[in-house]
Formats: sequence, structure tokens, C-alpha cells
Amino acid sequence: MISVLFLCMGNICRSPMAEAIFQKMVNQAGLADQFVVDSAGIGSWHAGAPAHSGTLAVLKKQNIPYNGRARQIITRDLETFDYIAIADREVQTGLRGLGSGHAEVFFMLQHAYAAGAVKIDEVPDPYYDGRFDEVYDLLTAGCAALLAHIRAEHQI
Repeated sequence: MISVLFLCMGNICRSPMAEAIFQKMVNQAGLADQFVVDSAGIGSWHAGAPAHSGTLAVLKKQNIPYNGRARQIITRDLETFDYIAIADREVQTGLRGLGSGHAEVFFMLQHAYAAGAVKIDEVPDPYYDGRFDEVYDLLTAGCAALLAHIRAEHQI
């Protein structure tokens, strides 16, 4: 199984949206039996809460189901996940405090940015500005590029 964890600050906006988008892409590619997809946050302040209403509204508009609950990343995640896709440099700083593991850590938009599909390498936090549709577009590009990268790397 290939395991992918999406990570943002509180696990209610960007990372659950990325999780849902990526899972849909995996399902559409017929690869659901080869992936484990999850999301988490650096902080614990939203643990147990549903995704932000803005995230849920965008996902619903796109016919993408999501019913996950926020959780905080744990040190073990660095060992159990193959890939950890982080939203921005603030998340990167928070993740450093957990140590390291075998997981490959990179920005959610890294592969899309390298391919020229997006012009920025960090996902802005819509919690503060309400730009959930823009974040959806960025994450869709990021998830598509990530899935292509993983498929090439694993020859699937």
C-alpha cells in the first residue's frame, strides 16, 4: 500500500480538502486498493471537529464526499506514511519539531509548481480569507501532479 498524508495547520481547511480531492483521483484511476489517504494538522485545537464549512461547501459543489474529522499529526505518522504533503512553510516549521522518519516530505504544490501548472508553491490558508474556491483549484492541480509523480515512481 502507498500511504499519503496531507498536512496543514488545523486539519479543517486545506489538508482535508486535499485528502478528498486526492482520494477521488485515486478512485477514478482505479487505484483505491493501492492507496491509503489521510490528513492531519500540526495543532490540536480542532481535533475531532469536522472540516470547515467552506471546505465542505466547495467539496459538495464538486460532488466530492468527505466526512473525516480533524486530528493532530503524531510522530508515528512520520514512519507509517510514505508521503507527507504539507501546505506551507509554517507547517514545515511545525513538522520539524516532531523529528524525522522515512516519509518523503514535500509541499502539496511542489510537483504542480515544478511542472508549471501553478505559479506558487504554498497553499494559502482560506481560514482567514475565505478563498476556498481558489484553494480547491490549487489543490486539484497539486493532487493531479502528485498522483502522476507517485504513479511514475511506483510504475502503476
